Formats: sequence, structure tokens, C-alpha cells
Amino acid sequence: MVKLTINHKSFEVEDGITIMEACEQANMPVPSLCYLKDLNEIGACRVCVVEVIGMERLVTACNNPVWNGMEILTNSPKVREARKTNVDLILSQHDCFCPTCIRNGNCKLQKIAFSLGIHQAGYQRDITTTPWPKDIPLIRDSGKCIKCMRCIQICDKVQSLHIWDVAKTGSRTTVSVSENRNILEAPCSFCGQCVTHCPTGALSARDDKEQLFAYDAPIADPDKVVVVSIAPAVRTAWAEESGLPREAATPGKLVAALRQMGFQYVFDTNYAADLTIMEEGSEFLERLSHKEDFDYPLFTSCCPGWVRFLKSQYPELTTCLSTAKSPQQMQGTIIKTYFAKVAGIQPENIYHVSIMPCMAKKAEADIPTINDSGAGKDVDLVLTTRELIRQCRSMNIDFSSLEEEEFDSPLGTGTGAGVIFGATGGVMEAALRSCYYLVTGKNADADAFKEIRGMDGWRESSIDINNTTIKTAVVNGLGNARKLIEALLKGEVQYDFVEVMACPGGCVGGGGQPIHLDEEETEARREYLYSLDQNAPLRFSHENPEIQKTYEDFLEKPLSHLAHELLHTDHTAWTVPGTKKIKPE
Repeated sequence: MVKLTINHKSFEVEDGITIMEACEQANMPVPSLCYLKDLNEIGACRVCVVEVIGMERLVTACNNPVWNGMEILTNSPKVREARKTNVDLILSQHDCFCPTCIRNGNCKLQKIAFSLGIHQAGYQRDITTTPWPKDIPLIRDSGKCIKCMRCIQICDKVQSLHIWDVAKTGSRTTVSVSENRNILEAPCSFCGQCVTHCPTGALSARDDKEQLFAYDAPIADPDKVVVVSIAPAVRTAWAEESGLPREAATPGKLVAALRQMGFQYVFDTNYAADLTIMEEGSEFLERLSHKEDFDYPLFTSCCPGWVRFLKSQYPELTTCLSTAKSPQQMQGTIIKTYFAKVAGIQPENIYHVSIMPCMAKKAEADIPTINDSGAGKDVDLVLTTRELIRQCRSMNIDFSSLEEEEFDSPLGTGTGAGVIFGATGGVMEAALRSCYYLVTGKNADADAFKEIRGMDGWRESSIDINNTTIKTAVVNGLGNARKLIEALLKGEVQYDFVEVMACPGGCVGGGGQPIHLDEEETEARREYLYSLDQNAPLRFSHENPEIQKTYEDFLEKPLSHLAHELLHTDHTAWTVPGTKKIKPE
């Protein structure tokens, strides 16, 4: 242990920790802009400087260890003046027109500048901007980049895609797409982790709200039937911006809010999650019984960020992906075929909006080969959780006064199995629940496969179903996905069924979820989804009555000809920019 003083108070802390960690433990936190624990501890912003008695120069708290007898001052006049100067210099190269910034009110630079009392420019502005395409899910505003390098580190060390890099030198130093590429040439997964870790508005998801809510947009068109679907992970995150406790911000209140916004039908993507389980689970069992006819392992395909990653980094393994579409795309197809038929609506008159915790879903909806309803795009528009919340605010929806309302049928019922899709391991657990039933004709205990749960980046298990051992793996984060694939290719591991989610923690940590400055809500969101599953009246996808009726009245059975036509896709039919060339054997 190390004895030291912080702001004239004595403390005892573990040896080897940084000054920043020690100050945090002492409840005397030091501000920072660029710091990400274990990822970005480079002291680039110089905002975390502190005074150490006996040292002439100020030191950065994020990357300097404590020592016995150290005396630290975190708010001395010398420290505050240095921080103010450093932030002023950052602001001199920053587009400070905050009212139009998507991060206004949720910007770390804005918060720190205010706390330091910077109310006017100290230096002449010198802002450099570079062109950026506006039709992809990821938007970059170079005028707001503060060169903190957080995006580089999260993409390199967590997602292993190396999309970002440092460009130029000296005062001209900036962040740009690596290898002098245009973003349209790079194999970006659109996972959005760089967005959620950016402290300013330099990176954001494309905002598509005006496509729906403008005065001449579909929601104001009397000839359009505008429907909306809510993803499982959205219901656990919208509470964070609603002013309501998580338990009070129920799916029923979210339904009420969406109806206030003008949607004529509100559906639950949990329905399509259950449908995905029926198709993907049946596909897995078919492959398991005919191993010689298929490439192994079977990878889940519901995460578009992961699909883009696999197709660009390991295109030779694309045939290992489940042919089942994601819940979003299944929902879209069913809405414009089965629902249209039941409701007596012409499919071309339906405008389907999907609310997702994910940026990559915007790109997925645009893939031409994945739209099979015959009525244009199966999902006309994708909005993130953040866009949903911003629109609610712009329409002055009072969350506290909302009363519970039910989802619409026939796509409004979901099970607990569908709910946990939003958490890493949830797809695998839901699939195993129904696979067990499809093989044995009876249900296992709903929690029989809970060993799959957890936040570990790579977890494996062996599941016995009717005397057949199934080797499974669950991975979250693309860096962990790369490690698993490399191990597979080297023959170090072998699996039958693998679930991969691009974002750490799964969809609950998606790139479209609310952003909290230096706070992680992923674990709390995950736990909430499992609590919804635990209390759900139905916990098995195959017991969903609306799924049963869909097959009875429309699809016939899982993997039927029509099911294949509408709910499955050929992942080899499209390409990702920057795809690696397959090495000849």
C-alpha cells in the first residue's frame, strides 16, 4: 500500500495505480478528455494535469503512478490555469457552434470548458474541415475533432478493425481514416463504438428523423400506413433519457409515446426474435444432422456489424453464417406480407420504421438482396434509440404522464427468449431453449442454459441435448471475434454453434444507445433484460401464440419453401468495401 496526500488529506491506496485512480478513490476526481482506462492513457489532452509537491512541472494524472509520500494538488491555481490554457487551445481548433451540435448538453468538452469558467475565446479560431459522405450511417465532423485518439484506440484495441489513424503532424495533426482511404473504401462495421466513446460531436450516427417527421414526410401522408417496431435492447435504454426509473419506463409506456408521435401500428421486434429462433434453431438442427453437407461452425447472423466484419475480414467463412435474416429484416418482411394480408393493406402503402440500438442496422436495411417482400425496402427507415429520444423531446412528450398501452397484433407478442436477444449470450440461450424442445418434444427448465450468460468476451460451453453434445461459444466485441476465428482456423478450438455480437455486452451496448460521459450502463441494461425474461409469462420462442399462428396461417413450418424465400438470405450476394482477398488453397 502507498500513503499519500491529496489536497492536504491523507489516504492509503494500492501500489501501482495511477494518480487519476487514486483521486477517484478519494472522491476527488480529476477531469479528462482523452482518457479511457486501459485503452487510451496517453495524456494527449493535458486536461488531467495535477501538481505534485516537489516537482517543477505539472504531471498528467492518467498515466503517472503514485508513490509513497506523494503530495498531490488537483485544484491549485497553477493547475486550474494550466487546464484553462490547454482547453482554450483545444477550443481554438474546435467548431464551437454548440446549438446545432448533436452532442449539445452531452459533450465532455462543453462540460469541462464551463467548469473552468471559459466564457470567451482566448485564442484565434483555426478550424479545418474535410468532406465526408452523408449517406452512410457513420458521420464525421472534422471541425469538432479534438485529437483525443479515443476512436483510434477503441477501434484498434477492442474492435480490431483499425479504421482510424493519426494523420499529418504538428499543429495540423488530426484523425482520419487509416491508410489514406476514403471511408467508403474501408471495411467499417458501423458498430458505432467510436461514436459512443467520442467525447464531442466529431463522430455521430446519421440522423434520419426528418425523413419521417418533416411536414411532407410519410407520417403526414394520409395514404401511408406508418408502422414501427421496437428492438429488445431499446426498452432497457430509453429510460436513461426519460427521467423515469428503469423499472418505470416500461415497454407499455414506450408504446404510448410512439402512438403520440403518430405511428398507426406499434409492433414488438421480440416477435421477430422468436421467429428468428424458430428458423435459425431449425437450421442448426438440420446442419447438425447432416454435418457432412455444411461448413462449420454455424455462426449467428442477427448482428449486421458482425456480418460485415466476417465478410470483410474472413470472406471464406461467409458460408458458415446462418442464412436466417436478422430479427429486423424478418420483421420487415412479415409486416409487408403477412400483416399486410391480414390487415387488408396494400404492401406498397406501408412505411415501416425500425427502432434499434444499433447504427449498423441502417446499413443492413439498405442491402438490396435482403429485401424480399416485393414492396420496396422491407424496413423503410431505421432510427436509433438516441434518435427516438431526441424526437420525443422535440414533440414535448411528457414521459411521466404516459399510461400503459399494448402492442398491436399480430406482431405484438414476444417471449422472454426474444427479450434477451439484446444481451450477449441471449440469442444462443434462446436458441437452445427451443432446440431442446424441437429435439425432445418437451421443455427444459427455462434457466437450464444460464451458464451461457455473462459479460466475458469469449465464453464456451458444452450442452447435452438427447445424448448429443453441442459445443457452443458466445463472443462479444469484434476483437474477441477475431481471436476466436483465428483459433478456429488454427484448429485450436472446435464448435458447433457460435453467437457473435459486434458490440461489447451485445445490443445493450450498441452504437445507437444513449451516451453517458465516462459511464457504462451496459451491465445494468443487461440485467434488466434478464429480469424481464424471468418475469415473462412466456419464456420459450416456440410457445409464442402469434408465431404459432404465423406458421399455421402463412409460413406452414420452419424452413418451409416460403420461409426460405422470405426469412432467409444469401450472405454471399453482396460485398463489403475493403474485403480481404481469399488466399488460394
